[in-house]
Amino acid sequence: MSFRKVSRDKRRFLLTRILLKIASIVLVLTLLVTVLGCSEQTEVLRVATTTSLYDTGLWDYLEGIFEDRYNDDLQITAKGTGMALQLGMNGDVDVVTVHDPVQEAAFIDGGYALNATVDGNSTARVTWAYNYFIIVGPESDPAGVGNLTGSLAPEEAFQKIQQEGALDPDNVKSVSRGDNSGTHGKEKAIWASGGYNYTEDIQGDGAAAGWYIEAGTGMGATLEMADELMAYALTDKGTFLAYQGDLDLVPLVEEGDIMLNVYTVIICKNGVNSGMAQNLVTFLRADDIQTLIAGFGVPEYGETLFYHWDPEICGLP
Repeated sequence: MSFRKVSRDKRRFLLTRILLKIASIVLVLTLLVTVLGCSEQTEVLRVATTTSLYDTGLWDYLEGIFEDRYNDDLQITAKGTGMALQLGMNGDVDVVTVHDPVQEAAFIDGGYALNATVDGNSTARVTWAYNYFIIVGPESDPAGVGNLTGSLAPEEAFQKIQQEGALDPDNVKSVSRGDNSGTHGKEKAIWASGGYNYTEDIQGDGAAAGWYIEAGTGMGATLEMADELMAYALTDKGTFLAYQGDLDLVPLVEEGDIMLNVYTVIICKNGVNSGMAQNLVTFLRADDIQTLIAGFGVPEYGETLFYHWDPEICGLP
């Protein structure tokens, strides 16, 4: 073998070794960047929320603040309370924000909730905001409920709507959420408190007579349907304020002991991100966020759509 041949082969060998070293360094750097990138990766938190919280724009308002604070991707699904809790049971979401004490208690008693920590307390159900339900309807008020006041005004209003609807279903109508939501649950509670068997007297006889209509949809869409039919409807006040500019309906009954509407947050046992769910609980009860909630809607509507948590009104924790 000639000297020239040996030199050429040696140069090729050295060049190959250099290229292999460079490739190894590039691979190591790539893996390092990947590992570092994974450690900085945004977490995902899946939330099922009531349509009233979503339709009012409150979650749009809070979402970016939470994501910036916790480096999180908040994925929000708006459903009625019943469906939201079902998603929680199935493990399709990590946390729910709802407003139906009866359904919430069943969810917790069924073993589907994890305790959250707030203000040093450990509990499955954390209250964080409230507003009130109201009864809205056409300004002409064909059932004559607008002059009712006092602690039993909602029950008396429902009684008059049922009686006048049975007599004149063409002119007196009531539109219900009809979707097993928190609002629907409150409506059923008012019917029961007013002395009615909801299933037989309202869903049965009322629907058959034509004065009672179930929308089977969210609060905003239910208000729009009631507006089209010039019908009565039960709504949380926040959603009504957000929609009232596009409606001809007016508030008719705003008093009554039964009309309190408390929102809670519950961590789902079958979820996959309980740590970030706890962060959401902490976030919703943080002083600065509570201040933001209390001010939400004031510039646009002249009053807040939601009130911040008050232990004397919402209960503990």
